[in-house]
Amino acid sequence: MPLINYGVLAARAVESVREAAKVSTPHYQIHVRDDGGTDYRIAVNVRSQDTPPNLLYVAVDDFHHPLTQLLPPAGSGWHPEPSRPGTACLDFIRGNLFDPATMRVLPPDAPGLDNDLEDLLDHYVQRAIADQTIGLYVFGQRWPTDAGDKVFDFQPGNGVHDIHMNQGNDAAHANDDGVRQDGGLLLHVASENRWVAIFLAFQSQSWHTDDTTGHALAPARPTAPHQEPVRISAALVNPLAPAAETVTLVNTSAAPINLQGWHLSDQQKNLLPLPDTELQPGASTTLQAANGFRLGEDGGVISLLDPAGLKVHGVAYTRKQASAPGQTLTF
Repeated sequence: MPLINYGVLAARAVESVREAAKVSTPHYQIHVRDDGGTDYRIAVNVRSQDTPPNLLYVAVDDFHHPLTQLLPPAGSGWHPEPSRPGTACLDFIRGNLFDPATMRVLPPDAPGLDNDLEDLLDHYVQRAIADQTIGLYVFGQRWPTDAGDKVFDFQPGNGVHDIHMNQGNDAAHANDDGVRQDGGLLLHVASENRWVAIFLAFQSQSWHTDDTTGHALAPARPTAPHQEPVRISAALVNPLAPAAETVTLVNTSAAPINLQGWHLSDQQKNLLPLPDTELQPGASTTLQAANGFRLGEDGGVISLLDPAGLKVHGVAYTRKQASAPGQTLTF
């Protein structure tokens, strides 16, 4: 069944503890506090119990996504989030938050500096501890309060875990599968008006999942960065003329690709069928929005689906990026 008590915590970092060298199932532990004075422990997995044990990660230092327009005020505490489009929930596959092919593997702990997952997390968290204007947003599952926190010793115990991809699991963990319930960390560097995003996944998880259950559909791993056979290369989302939105695709492969059965999907999962045509190597085609498929100037996502309904490529854009009328966005 999907996670219960899923949501986002808006708080500020207080202190942290590294566990990788101490326990068999380590977490990077973060003590955070909201502006109302409530304490929480954030338990971030840095090693898997499965094989291979090292996690996949991506850190985006300048994160642009319409998700940030939906987040609650910095420091405002815990906010339950329904797992549906248009809310501040995460979905690594459907939300086009990042290109999965850019994820890399890091060990939880290793001798030296800046070469393991705890080092990566510590780089961002220590800055947030030193600068209390930085807002920390934690996506995951809240656990119930208890007698006291076992790591930071505050009363009552309280926290958030499952701060990683929560779909496409292997059979042993399939009960945690669900759509639009992935975990992650976002930091808002207020002094620079900049967002930082950190996303984690287990190597055993699939990147093609059922739209209802979140169960794995295929064991396929992401392709190499920017090597999808067909990519979304541009979009006109705020046209000068009404109903003139367009999306441009390019064939990056060395062979012709027939687009029969392919679709584009917008943020509300409205589908635009692609024409029965053969796209030559290096060629592009521009498609006009129709059949309920809409983009709009408030920010959104665009996904490209193959004939099996599996996502081949996806992009996202914010309201700010779409603010210039008639300007074509490139991806």
